[in-house]
Amino acid sequence: MISTIAIVAGALLLLGLAVLAGLWVWSRMVAGKVETALPPAGEIADVAGGKIHFTDQGEGRPIVMIHGLAGHLQNFTYATTGALAGEYRVIALDRPGSGYSERDSDEQARIPEQARMIAEFLAAKGIEKPLIVGHSLGGAVALALGLLYPESVSGLALIAPLTTLPDEGAKVFDALKIANPGVRRLVAETLAVPMSIRRGEESLAFVFAPNPPPSDFSMRGGGLLGLRPRAFMAASTDYQAVALDLPDLTARFSELKMPVGVLYGDRDRVLDHRLHLDALRGAIPHLDEEVRPELGHMVQISEPETTEAFIRRMADKSFS
Repeated sequence: MISTIAIVAGALLLLGLAVLAGLWVWSRMVAGKVETALPPAGEIADVAGGKIHFTDQGEGRPIVMIHGLAGHLQNFTYATTGALAGEYRVIALDRPGSGYSERDSDEQARIPEQARMIAEFLAAKGIEKPLIVGHSLGGAVALALGLLYPESVSGLALIAPLTTLPDEGAKVFDALKIANPGVRRLVAETLAVPMSIRRGEESLAFVFAPNPPPSDFSMRGGGLLGLRPRAFMAASTDYQAVALDLPDLTARFSELKMPVGVLYGDRDRVLDHRLHLDALRGAIPHLDEEVRPELGHMVQISEPETTEAFIRRMADKSFS
């Protein structure tokens, strides 16, 4: 005879499965609405291991922009690309796996693999020796490009870049700390979207602090694209992959011979600018560094004029 405990356990299991199924359906519905509201902004190019979604505007010497963790190319099209397109050819891209770019497996989340895919994209599109602009995790990818493909890069303009492995990551990213790929997929498909909606304003305020996030960031800045299971899956996988390669890249910074510049806000709560600057200062004697007071992590959106001036300065050094 079936015990009462077994009946209750079975009922709870069925209830749990029903809840997860409901969350899966609801998350897919939300993702569909997001992609209707924010469809791809540019073109998509095939590369080995996935696809690169990018925008391309202007003419002249090329500048390529790579966003950070959980970001999208709109982090640059928000204010930066248009300001520079009158003088340069400006390409903003979704990092492999982010936004509308794709990657075939978790292996392509590793920093050298992301750099390889972007280098292949540059070659395929005839983008010769660009200035690479990298923000946050995109800064680490930019540094990898400079180290692994120096012949393809004229210079590096790094905005609040991740340059070394910190002892502890920012707590706002704690939800991304899922080492098991199967569990990561389950969370992405069921719990991630409602969690992101619930904590969205708090997370955005933290990332922009002490500056207020703009009211139109969800659309113009691409913020809504984070409300998709694939966005959480990519960000969590990126987060886990950083520790696999960043220490080796940090140890090689002295090999960088092209112009390298960094721009930080002195009140960045995501990355401690002192730690990440120190990783570059000792290795790159020619480092161009700028630390702006009262600015946080999203410098390119909070103070676009400063960002534009910094990129122009690095373009002058790189293209001279």
